[in-house]
Amino acid sequence: MIHLWRSGASLAVLGFASLAYAEFPDKPVTLVVPFAAGGPSDKIARDLAEALRKPLGQTVVVDNAAGAGGTIGSAKVARAAPDGYTLLVHHIGMATAPALYRKLSYRVPEDFETLGLVNEAPSVLIGKPSLAAGNFAELRQWIASNGGKVNLANAGIGSASHLCGLMLQSALKTSMTPVPYKGTAPAMTDLIAGQVDVMCEQATNAVPQIEGKKVKVYGITSLQRLPLAALKDTPTLSEAGLKDFNVQVWHGLYAPRGTPPAVLAKLNAALRTALKDPDLIKREEALGLTVVSDDRLDPAGHRKYLEAEKARWSKVIKDAGEYAD
Repeated sequence: MIHLWRSGASLAVLGFASLAYAEFPDKPVTLVVPFAAGGPSDKIARDLAEALRKPLGQTVVVDNAAGAGGTIGSAKVARAAPDGYTLLVHHIGMATAPALYRKLSYRVPEDFETLGLVNEAPSVLIGKPSLAAGNFAELRQWIASNGGKVNLANAGIGSASHLCGLMLQSALKTSMTPVPYKGTAPAMTDLIAGQVDVMCEQATNAVPQIEGKKVKVYGITSLQRLPLAALKDTPTLSEAGLKDFNVQVWHGLYAPRGTPPAVLAKLNAALRTALKDPDLIKREEALGLTVVSDDRLDPAGHRKYLEAEKARWSKVIKDAGEYAD
């Protein structure tokens, strides 16, 4: 009788657990963005939160947990309860942090469940307005002639512009002098003023300066050209001579390790629905972003891509010897 009672109790517990997962979510979900409010990732997170609200049937609250190149917010989610109510939206920094930070309090991807990629966007290589180089071939020759004297601006170690700059130096097999700033705005200001020479920057941030002829543009960092009026005649860097050069800033959605499969399935289904939302697609395109619709939207495809990006960037960062700690 005792064994039968225990078996019945166990089945009851499993039944209650299954019911709880079936009813997920029954309260607001928190979406952690590991950067300050007002930046590109924050904008993407808030648009995604709004698009997730309807398929989840709950409010999705954005929590800005900024600092240390996105590692503070990432660590917060890694330590959160694995119940699906605390999620992380993070960019390419998810893949580069393990190499940039030699003392990291979490593991990638082991401490997270991948839910699917959200979007991706290329950067552009731009230069100060006084540069004599009229195209990438001429810029490449100028960089080779000036060696380490060329100042390469970035928005801070670990930023998209920093990572793109590392990849550029690797592809060119040369070194430039990195000039890190505390954000894109001051870096762009000094580039326009001619205080620094060149910079990689997300296309959406650079287009207004390109349109205003405040900077020169030399190439797009993806393998495809961008359908933006200001860049319609701008070749990719691969076309211009850096074969297969491909640096894109992407965002993915994550849950803490150990989140129940049933909850993960609901979250992935909600993400797929959200990424088909016409309003979200319109907002993403206005920022120069492409909504992901390939196999990287699948959790397994996302994880495979994350691991490949981690391996690719680890070599670039270690070869450069530039660390954030």
